[in-house]
Amino acid sequence: MSDDEDFVELFVDFGRNLRDAGIPIGSDNVMSYCESVALLNPSDILDVYWAGRATLIARRDHIPVYDSVFRRFFLNEELGGDNEPKLKMKTTSNSEAVLEVPSPELSTPASGEEETKMGLMASTSEIWRNKAFSNCTQEELAALRRIMRSIKLTPPRRRTRRRVAATAGLQIHLRKMVLETMRSHGEPNDLYFSRRKLRVRPLVLILDVSGSMADYSRNLLQFAYSVRRAAGQVEVFCFGTRLTRITRTLNRRRPDEAMSLAAQMVFDWEGGTRIGDSLQAFIREWGRRGMSRGSIVVICSDGLDRGDPEVLAGAIERLSRLCHRIVWMNPHKGDNSDFRPSTLAMMVSEPYIDAIVSGHNLRSLEDFSQTLSALR
Repeated sequence: MSDDEDFVELFVDFGRNLRDAGIPIGSDNVMSYCESVALLNPSDILDVYWAGRATLIARRDHIPVYDSVFRRFFLNEELGGDNEPKLKMKTTSNSEAVLEVPSPELSTPASGEEETKMGLMASTSEIWRNKAFSNCTQEELAALRRIMRSIKLTPPRRRTRRRVAATAGLQIHLRKMVLETMRSHGEPNDLYFSRRKLRVRPLVLILDVSGSMADYSRNLLQFAYSVRRAAGQVEVFCFGTRLTRITRTLNRRRPDEAMSLAAQMVFDWEGGTRIGDSLQAFIREWGRRGMSRGSIVVICSDGLDRGDPEVLAGAIERLSRLCHRIVWMNPHKGDNSDFRPSTLAMMVSEPYIDAIVSGHNLRSLEDFSQTLSALR
């Protein structure tokens, strides 16, 4: 049984407990509850509480009963018992999530104490966001990957030559004006404008999964999965000593299944690194056929390369002429605004790179997804 099915079974069992406590709940209410939690974070106790409060409770006098059942079911505490600061959700799989949660009086969300404790929760989340992936524990990485699923990305857009109608502007829509003039016998009543149509720029992610990127590759792959789900024209490749396209693999609805299949496809995971040969393979097999035309190519690598620097220089120079922008995401940049490339591969590539960004923690990935639309 998968983790998602375990959570659904848990929430259905919670609805059954509420029904036994006297709260009238139907199957449609439980389905709405599961759908609401799926849009939030099923491992966040506050999301679980408020999703149930919004979908399962219809009368104010049922709130104390709901709070009592919720605390007993999820927090394993009786009324008047000691508050436990941690909640463990165990599933039938080998995974176990340990979540730090407050134990507030949930029936009074507007109280200052509740706001303070919710602020502490937000503070913990902010600490995780700013913590480098290489310094995170396995539990923290699992929590960050769940947060990463909700990343929203606005892809950049480009103006095409085709024109469409607009409410205002500087360019007159000639076709509409001619029709309006003919319709009004030579005296048009309104002015019609046009603008150039916008089209989403393709995004190509090329991820380094070699041994030197072991602390970051799994999280960058999760980021690529979230970006693929959020935006349409996104292509994803992995490389070590050779290039592997995993775009279709990331179309799976369950992220864990997609990550597992992607790892099976990439035979050189945590092996050596040949950036130049991998970029040459991309240009030869996909770039020249139109995939890189007008696109933004993001190379996620630390720049530690065992290949020939001349091969890399030639490949990235040709890639810069095929695509619109090249962005290099280097986790070693961190929060250093004065970062200068120190590896031979990055120094060779720097003249053709339009931007160098960091990908060492969740905050840097969120910032990149928000500023991507500014890459014109």
